[in-house]
Amino acid sequence: MKKAFRIKKNREFQQVFKNGASFANRQLVIYYLEKKDQDHYRVGLSVSKKIGNAVVRNQMKRYLRQAFIELSEEIKARYDIIIIARQPVRDCDFHQVKKSVQHLLFKTGLLKK
Repeated sequence: MKKAFRIKKNREFQQVFKNGASFANRQLVIYYLEKKDQDHYRVGLSVSKKIGNAVVRNQMKRYLRQAFIELSEEIKARYDIIIIARQPVRDCDFHQVKKSVQHLLFKTGLLKK
């Protein structure tokens, strides 16, 4: 995922948490905020130490990044999106994670028709 498509700064995370909307399913929580001045979406990932050791956390982050790469053509532009992993995600493979991300994006209206 290109740097322009990432949210890295704490200030940007906090802005989405405070001003954005959220939705959740069993594996993931999504926060999203529309940004009128952007011409593409940006993604921030949060995987807690409660999920597992560094190997498991990094694997989950790779799965989430890859899911966004594969869904990039379908995601609406001009949004900041934060994904927070919940504990049940550690038992999921890539296809389950992608399906969960797709479900959240569909429910929040962030997928193009």
